[in-house]
Amino acid sequence: MARHRTLARRRAGVLAAATAALTFAGTAPASAGAAGPAGPPASAGAPGTAGAPGTAGAPGTAVPLEPAGPAGAPEAAAVPDIAALPDAAAVPETGWPLRRAAGLPRGHDVSSYQKRVDWAAARAKGARFVYIKATESTTYRNPFFSGQYSGARKAGLYRGAYHFALPDRSSGAEQAAYFVRHGGDWRADGRTLPPALDIEYNPYSAKHACYGLGTARMVRWIRSFSDEIKRETGRRPVIYTTAQWWKQCTGNSRAFSSSHALWIARHGTARPGALPGGWRYWTFWQYAVGGRLPGDQNLFNGSLSRLRVLARGR
Repeated sequence: MARHRTLARRRAGVLAAATAALTFAGTAPASAGAAGPAGPPASAGAPGTAGAPGTAGAPGTAVPLEPAGPAGAPEAAAVPDIAALPDAAAVPETGWPLRRAAGLPRGHDVSSYQKRVDWAAARAKGARFVYIKATESTTYRNPFFSGQYSGARKAGLYRGAYHFALPDRSSGAEQAAYFVRHGGDWRADGRTLPPALDIEYNPYSAKHACYGLGTARMVRWIRSFSDEIKRETGRRPVIYTTAQWWKQCTGNSRAFSSSHALWIARHGTARPGALPGGWRYWTFWQYAVGGRLPGDQNLFNGSLSRLRVLARGR
């Protein structure tokens, strides 16, 4: 999610209109008070995540670079703060009253690009939750993860870890196991959000947006990742993606909508947009790559008490 702006802009056209949806058992529809993540070490020229340094390098290099992250959408400078967005009456969309956006819990997602985050300051500016990049493929670990993860908890934020998927490098189960070993575990402490899978356009090859996998193979890869996360943590992962990628690379699969929370990535717009894959509600919306909080800007589709329910797993 947290992406390096320069790299992200190179493929903004491919990822514009990016949207993804999330839901989880018991989540109320957006209309009832409606409720992202930075990717791998960014290689030169790869669409980076908001958290990738714009230096050359690929996953697994000796010097850990921040991988490319979630959807590269319109330039952050053009994205207004959510509080400044027009009222729902001005931009009507079925199922989501935009006028309530200002009252939804704010959050963000960060990666190694943000390094040592001032968590107390982030909370003072309104942060209530954060997702932190832990791993990419089976070759990259965020060198700042431990400090970021513990710091967020100490500041009183709900925090979770996410993994940037590279489905062409290894199996879903292998990447899930690597993720869990290096920060992606979950515990029922009431403050830890479920692990998240960041799966989107290939940041290392514009010609292979779907990593060389057909739609059926991609669905199997995601299922393999999810099953391993469930086996090791007891939770299904949140899925961060864009509507466009999901349709193109999974055939708009509806296989996950009833059991996985999904995280919409859509930037520079006044609303999350249409949801893919059978999801009826979004749980998180990543609406901008920059703003008042470090990294990418997000909203949770519900109250703080509902966020607590998601963290507890019941």
